[in-house]
Amino acid sequence: MLSNYLPILLYLGIATGIGILLLVLGSLIGRYFTRSPNDAEKLSTYECGFEAFEDSRRKFDVRYYLVAILFIVFDLEIAFLFPWAVALDAVGTAGLVAMGIFLAILVVGFIYEWKKGALDWD
Repeated sequence: MLSNYLPILLYLGIATGIGILLLVLGSLIGRYFTRSPNDAEKLSTYECGFEAFEDSRRKFDVRYYLVAILFIVFDLEIAFLFPWAVALDAVGTAGLVAMGIFLAILVVGFIYEWKKGALDWD
């Protein structure tokens, strides 16, 4: 019974060993080959290659996150459409109806977001 789990245990052991080795090497290399952490260059803010012109802790408008979430939702919709389109012959009419309901729900959600003004940039 233990011989069935030996490859998994061996894999976990090697992965743990490599992880520990990389952490130790990173710590040693970081300690001996970097400049002082109080260096002015390390303490300066870096943003896109030039000095920051605003406070980095300012709040974003919630619409930015809403549009990002909507993009993810509609991107996942496309991810569901590809396998369905490939297997359309196998799923038949029931699959067509199920996908129609799925798309109808997403379209209703899209129209709701549009009417609420989530996609408007003022």
